[in-house]
Amino acid sequence: MTGDNATSKCGLVELIIFVAAIVAGTACSICSKTMMGLRGEGITGEDEIFQKPIFQTFGMFVGMTFGLVMHWVVLFFKIPFPGYPGYGQDGTEAAALNAEKSTTYGTLDDEKKGLVDKAENGAATVEPQSPCVDDFFLAIPSVFDLAATALCMMGLQYIDVSIYQLLRGSGIIFVALMKQNVLGDRLFSFQWVGVFWNVVSVFLVGGTAILNEASESKEDNGSGQALLGVLLVMLGAVVQAMQFVFEEKVMTMDIPSPPLLLIGMEGLWGTILCAFVVYPLVYYLPGSDHGSYEDPFNTWTMIVNSKTIQNAFIVYFFAIFLYNFFAVLVTFMLNSVWHAILDNFRPITVWITDLFIFYVVTTTGDFGEPWTKYSWVQVGGMFVLLYGTAVYNAPNAGSVRLEGEWHSFGLDFRDEYQKIEEEEDEKELDAEW
Repeated sequence: MTGDNATSKCGLVELIIFVAAIVAGTACSICSKTMMGLRGEGITGEDEIFQKPIFQTFGMFVGMTFGLVMHWVVLFFKIPFPGYPGYGQDGTEAAALNAEKSTTYGTLDDEKKGLVDKAENGAATVEPQSPCVDDFFLAIPSVFDLAATALCMMGLQYIDVSIYQLLRGSGIIFVALMKQNVLGDRLFSFQWVGVFWNVVSVFLVGGTAILNEASESKEDNGSGQALLGVLLVMLGAVVQAMQFVFEEKVMTMDIPSPPLLLIGMEGLWGTILCAFVVYPLVYYLPGSDHGSYEDPFNTWTMIVNSKTIQNAFIVYFFAIFLYNFFAVLVTFMLNSVWHAILDNFRPITVWITDLFIFYVVTTTGDFGEPWTKYSWVQVGGMFVLLYGTAVYNAPNAGSVRLEGEWHSFGLDFRDEYQKIEEEEDEKELDAEW
């Protein structure tokens, strides 16, 4: 098929996982925002606001380490799970998954064997192997994640958070480019159209937040600092895209890393790097947190002195694990472009949740976001995002085919859809034999 599993079917199971990832990601963002607004008693005995971006990054990696526990539970109890023995042993789901992992444009070869090898008499799963060298190899995505987060946080100092969120959504373009030029996975033309509409939706949704803040802002950062912030965040988006593509490459090698092991090892390495590299650096870097950019001792004191912060961190811990858990499954069962599309959904779901909190949950207006005169632009961005995703997922069920109709804007990709359907028929025959 198209590069890797670029046209992977989004069936019921994949849809449930994708929706679960959206819900968990939304909960993670809302919890993160809420934590930064909480207050607690610091090391001086004074009440302080809990703005600790490095601690939240550390908490993210700690939450991901729970994947190691889940990994060993799956192995010990032999639980059927994607990427592990016993999943899809009926020969249908496993064979389909294997067929979808091919890498050459328009062919059905099994250059990437994935987690399933076809035998002449059926399909047999391969025991996931993770030698010690592979565990060290999994430190690489942790470095990607840590670098991306650091770059984006540095850029966030100079630009509004709405612009920050908008620029992070541009990662889908870098993922698509890397899939085609690094992994050798050529996308169909209609898929590039879907990617284009997703980018348009990101600009519409992010532009709404920018217009809202511009109408209320009384300060100007200056063009020089704003440009620096934009460049840093864009560089962070590139690094994040490298992580997505690397994860897909690791999980489709001849000896791949099971998804739960990948999450857990990324979390373990990220925790180690944060504790022994990042935290010492930010402690000695000058800043507003008692002379440091972020003082870990002050952070610990505030956590100990506040039950609210403790409870919020527990919720954040499980939210971040569930989001990474489902997000890696999205990469595993679909591909890295869908992982990037998943991140593009988050500003929309967070916005809808904020509206709900503002008008239904709270009565003081301290939390959530009100409806503004620019909100209709954001609604339009939501529909464009759904349209672009449906275009990308063609010709699967629930997708939008571009065959010259009014909603296709004159574009006609019937030949590509026919090519995909013919290859799907061939794969079904191969699976039967």
